[in-house]
Amino acid sequence: MLCAMLFALMAPVLAEDVENGGTIKGTITTSDNKPAPSVIVLLKGTKKGTISDENGQYTIRNVAPGNYTIEVSLIGYETVSQPVTVEKEKTVTVNLQLDVSEQKLNEVVITAARNKYQQPNSQYIARLPIADIENPQVYNTISSGVMRDQVVTNFDDALKNAPGIDKLWSSTGRGGDGAGYFALRGFAVQPTMKNGLAGITNGGLDVAGIERIEVIKGPSGTLFGSSLVSYGGLINVVTKRPYDHFGGSVSYTGGSYGLNRFTLDVNTPLDKDGKILFRVVGAYHDENSFQDAGFAKNRYIAPSLTYKVNDRLSFLVNAEFYQTERTNPTMIFFDRSTTLFAKNLDELGYNPKNSFTSNDLSIKNPTSNVQAQMLYQLSDSWTSQTVVSRSTAKTQGYYSYLYEGTQYLPGFPDVKSTFARYISNQDAYTNTTDIQQNFTGDFYLGKFRNRVVVGLDYFESDANGSNSNYVQNGEVRMDGFDNGVLTKAHMDELLKNDSLNISNANQKIYSAYISDVFNILPSLSAMASVRVDRFENGGTTVSESSKYGQTAVSPKFGIVYQPIINTLSVFANYMNGFTNAAPRMNKDNVMQSFDPEQANQLEGGIKVNLLGGLLSGSLSYYDIKVKNIILSTGPQEYTQGGTRYSKGIEAAVTASPAPGLNILAGYSYNDSKITKAEGTSDYLDRRPEEAGPQNLANLWATYKLTSGKLKGFGIGFGGNYASENKILNRVTTGVFTLPSYTVINASLFYNSPKFDVTFKLDNITNEVYYKGWSTLEPQMPRRFVGNVAFKF
Repeated sequence: MLCAMLFALMAPVLAEDVENGGTIKGTITTSDNKPAPSVIVLLKGTKKGTISDENGQYTIRNVAPGNYTIEVSLIGYETVSQPVTVEKEKTVTVNLQLDVSEQKLNEVVITAARNKYQQPNSQYIARLPIADIENPQVYNTISSGVMRDQVVTNFDDALKNAPGIDKLWSSTGRGGDGAGYFALRGFAVQPTMKNGLAGITNGGLDVAGIERIEVIKGPSGTLFGSSLVSYGGLINVVTKRPYDHFGGSVSYTGGSYGLNRFTLDVNTPLDKDGKILFRVVGAYHDENSFQDAGFAKNRYIAPSLTYKVNDRLSFLVNAEFYQTERTNPTMIFFDRSTTLFAKNLDELGYNPKNSFTSNDLSIKNPTSNVQAQMLYQLSDSWTSQTVVSRSTAKTQGYYSYLYEGTQYLPGFPDVKSTFARYISNQDAYTNTTDIQQNFTGDFYLGKFRNRVVVGLDYFESDANGSNSNYVQNGEVRMDGFDNGVLTKAHMDELLKNDSLNISNANQKIYSAYISDVFNILPSLSAMASVRVDRFENGGTTVSESSKYGQTAVSPKFGIVYQPIINTLSVFANYMNGFTNAAPRMNKDNVMQSFDPEQANQLEGGIKVNLLGGLLSGSLSYYDIKVKNIILSTGPQEYTQGGTRYSKGIEAAVTASPAPGLNILAGYSYNDSKITKAEGTSDYLDRRPEEAGPQNLANLWATYKLTSGKLKGFGIGFGGNYASENKILNRVTTGVFTLPSYTVINASLFYNSPKFDVTFKLDNITNEVYYKGWSTLEPQMPRRFVGNVAFKF
């Protein structure tokens, strides 16, 4: 019955879409000249319509030439309408103003019936302004609204809202390690991109300045290169930008384990014409560990400025400064050279409350990231974008880890598995520079529409280290025994005669790319893209024989057919990724060079965007094959020619099926295996340890009352499921398997135009669960958090 109703609603839309039709676009504002988001806009006398986005903007495409009336109707208010004439293959702009203030608009019932978790467009994913339903690539978006509803205070928790991604381990804070690692389509990936450019860190990321997180699926070397992405995809963070009126918020979040967090977000025009806009976001965050020791202190500030010189030229400058000091997370490394003593949690007997660390031994990770953009409208069809990004990520302090040993503990002859603690004093930094020049065009060749990006990209990374060696500080046992001395004075004494490891590594990449979305018909489009990438490796501490250069070519193709334009699409893609491999010294003291690794994906599926965006989602099947994998067959012995596959299905849904109800859900299944490993059988026919769990599911739903005395009150409910995970899977060691788990969360909240209050309980059942990648790391138990936010 439901399917029949949906078809009845969509059929007239299909009947009215025409080749070479026109487009109507515009902006809806309130009586106080502020954007009016989530307002339904209809083309009177037809079934065509849409919903305005967060900037109040709307677009209605493929309209047959003729005279129409654009109409906006709100319950309890007069209808606003305006006549419009549509011409063949032309765009007409119709701006409308509602006779209602921003505050009153937020109280209108109709605004509750919107899909606030949906983000249908992105300028970064295809480097072109195309809608999700037109894009042959799959991606998932985690909006600031989702993070706000869930009272998310750290980046890793935010990623739990995207299907098919799962944490492998937290950020260590070590130099060169970057942020945390996550499994995506069977491959390890890190968040390394901000606003489509390089944005690295040696620590974590603060969510206060994030507008949304884009999890882009599949090998994406064609548009994003190789150094900052993986074969499974990439994670792009989109930061908050200024808007054209005064506003903002201040909030406090408190909770279990000493959580105290303050955030501030202030936006204001700096001139009376609104050409210069300024916004600053800040966060002050203190938190203790759920274990017997451990803490985190984070300080974050992110100013941004836009300057609109005229209708053709504009500038954007945004910066982030992030300072964190913390103890590194407890991470247990298993011995990878011999048979495991314990192959599951019961045999290991680890008490997750034991941190085996000390608050006296902390690590600092100052990070800065500055980006500048110049946007110039060359003509009605072409735009020039020039962007520059500069990042610095530092590491200062003590990093420790536990490594399994085969010796018995003195005095404990019955204990077969011991762990030695190793600590290093780290002093490292990485500087990156990313410069891009993009020309984007939207034009017709005859009757065929083309949307094109032509780009040049220069990326340089300069990594420097002055770190101590790792020295042993005691041995530990999983039940809590620890004979180490965890003080700064003792560590300084152990390291006082230690020599430093000085290193400098430099990478430069010169790239050129082009991508064209070609409309064969209004309902049928093809994407063709290619990248040429020149990689050069060097540095002052890199030997001359290790300095090398490689050139790689990366193609991408996709096709999209929309049986119902802007509502239903069927897509398929071929995507490529690659990795430049540095030469390595073999056992004969000869530098051995390698060809770039190559990953190729075939994928197909469907995307939907029903009822003006109130229901959107995707379902896809992918098959990724990697060749030319380099494998180590022994000490300083290497072979190239390994192969592996990773294939699976993914489904994602965001919906608002009723006023006040919003749903975000996803499911993924991944099958991954090493299929060829010349010279070694340690991994052959086994699931790679970086692949993560085979099955993942996520759900978050909120319901808010939209009328009556309890208007504004609501509840939230959801959680995550992961199947068992083989975190160590080799012939030499055997298999260590983490069991499946389900984590359930819930919230109670009250929203009003001026303030929000939320109470949330995470991990309601107090599930004990772990993450790992040949390592073991305990995760957060039951935790209560409360948040109050004042808006202005």
